[in-house]
Formats: sequence, structure tokens, C-alpha cells
Amino acid sequence: MDFRLMGIDHPLINTLYHILDEDNTSKNKSEQARSYVRDAKAMATTPADVKEYPNSYVFVVDMPGLKSGDIKVQVEEDNVLVVCGERKREEEKEGVKYVRMERKVGKFMRTFVLPENANLENINAVCQDGVLSVTVEKLPPPEPKKPKTIEVKIA
Repeated sequence: MDFRLMGIDHPLINTLYHILDEDNTSKNKSEQARSYVRDAKAMATTPADVKEYPNSYVFVVDMPGLKSGDIKVQVEEDNVLVVCGERKREEEKEGVKYVRMERKVGKFMRTFVLPENANLENINAVCQDGVLSVTVEKLPPPEPKKPKTIEVKIA
């Protein structure tokens, strides 16, 4: 059973699907395992909110200190919205040393399964004050079919 189709987006479930994927057999197993752990950590440490409005869905992701060039938003097959990028460490200046380093650096990624009524042709992404907002418009509801009237003939 594919839980992703039911809209369950969890790093552990996605990681398990990647591990079970047979297309990755060319990589060394330990290298492959390290990659999955890294991806799972990247997904788990990227907080996000998802809001539903009458005409759209809005995905809000915290991206403090990142420029728009550091963030990539794309739609993959099966209606999967992917937000990813990399937060890089500042260049060390001569004569300056860190006393404490708490801010996370490295790659980040979040995936969201989009509902069937998401309009994949109308997606906007805006990053303001360290917060990325991705707006996915909804498709209009289908028109209800009108009953077909059949003329009754007299025999």
C-alpha cells in the first residue's frame, strides 16, 4: 500500500520507499544508507505549515537567511511538490573564531503530495523575511452533468 497517495507525508515513510526502490542497486549499500539518513534528517528539520483556502493551498516553510537562488521549488511526477536547497556556512574571516555554532547548515528538503484538484500550471513561490510561501491554485470543481432529456414519441 502506498501511503503517499493518501496524502501522508512523513520522512520515515519516504525514506523506506527509497530504500526499497530497486533502481538504486548500483550504489554501495553503506553509501546509500548514509544518503538516506542525511535526506531523512534534512526533511525532519525543515518545519512547514500547509493551509487550505477556498481557491488555493498554501505551503509555508521557514527559510531563515536564505536567498531565492538557494531555494528550489518543483513539481515531480505523481503531483509531488518538492522544496529543497542548501544552507551554506559563512566564510570564516581571519582573526574570527566560533565560540558556539547552533544554526544548521547543509541540505534541506520537504515533499508534499498535492491533492487531485491542485492546478499544477498555476503555482507561485515567494520568499519574504525568511519565510517561503508556495501557493498552489485549485482547479475549479467539475460542472455537474445535466440530465439528458429524451423525447417520448407516440406510437
